[in-house]
Amino acid sequence: MKELRTLNDVSALTVSKERIFHSASHEEILAGATTDIYFVRTLEILRAADKINTEVTADIFAGRGGVLCGIEEVANLLATKNVQAWALDEGQEFAPKEVVLRIKGKYSEFGIYETAILGMLANASGWATAARRCKKLAGDRQVFCFGARHVHPAVAPVMERAALVGGADGCSCILGAKLAGQEPKGTVPHAVVLILGDTLEVALLYHRIMPSGDPRIILVDTFKDEGEEALRVAEALGDSLDGIRLDTPSERGGVTPGLVREVRARLDQKGFQHVKIFASGGIDDERLPFLLEAGVDAFGIGSYISRAPAIDMTMDIKEVEGKPIAKRGRIPGITENKRLRKIL
Repeated sequence: MKELRTLNDVSALTVSKERIFHSASHEEILAGATTDIYFVRTLEILRAADKINTEVTADIFAGRGGVLCGIEEVANLLATKNVQAWALDEGQEFAPKEVVLRIKGKYSEFGIYETAILGMLANASGWATAARRCKKLAGDRQVFCFGARHVHPAVAPVMERAALVGGADGCSCILGAKLAGQEPKGTVPHAVVLILGDTLEVALLYHRIMPSGDPRIILVDTFKDEGEEALRVAEALGDSLDGIRLDTPSERGGVTPGLVREVRARLDQKGFQHVKIFASGGIDDERLPFLLEAGVDAFGIGSYISRAPAIDMTMDIKEVEGKPIAKRGRIPGITENKRLRKIL
């Protein structure tokens, strides 16, 4: 796809009526089709002023602190351009106003990508920050990201990979896990229990047909009391059962500390101390500590991570042809950050 460099290029861009999805392709992002139109207008003005080859240095920073994510994508975006770049490492925590990325080169080489660069960093950093908070709260207990269903499928892998960068122990989205060099994690949904009509039947089939290395963790809240169902499954699978999952819907009160304590006690009283309790369903940073204290061994967290607000990023030109400059309210010249390392 032709890179959009002029307003005529934008006018000539057409969208096929047969297009299946509204999300941008890799080629469209690289061509600048996801940029704000005013960056193309900027190129037109610079061209008319014979300033199209002006060299600039731009600093990118955030208004609030968090965990940096998205740098890998930004580096890939800029790799074909004649620019230099310095950044914090993926997964590093940053402070408010700290420079997380610096780009130096002709403005015409990278200016059109400002929208995409800021968007890549803002969303991914927001997701990674939420995952880091959950993992810090959970301590040595595992945290898995189950948020793919809450976002557009085009960005679900980005979100779940960001959660892994933030510290999540695994994720359920197949592509998200693969992008991070992991295998997807997850058990089964309520759908299979509803279709077969019995949790125990599902548990026995799961144990028989799933790969031997897959943990046997069974969902126990579909039809019967969670404590009763947990014991049915534990008695049938014995030492082969690794854990049970509680995902009680809000209509029934959700997964509460009291429910966790009861299930834990019933399992222990019958000699199933080895069976872990996995909790999911609307868990956030407020509920997690109480469930942790009650005895949850691992957490599946979805919407708390997926709905995490983006960490707004700003790109400021701080040098033009090597001379310090800034808009009003900002200090002219680059802001030193010894934590930056050269990535391009």
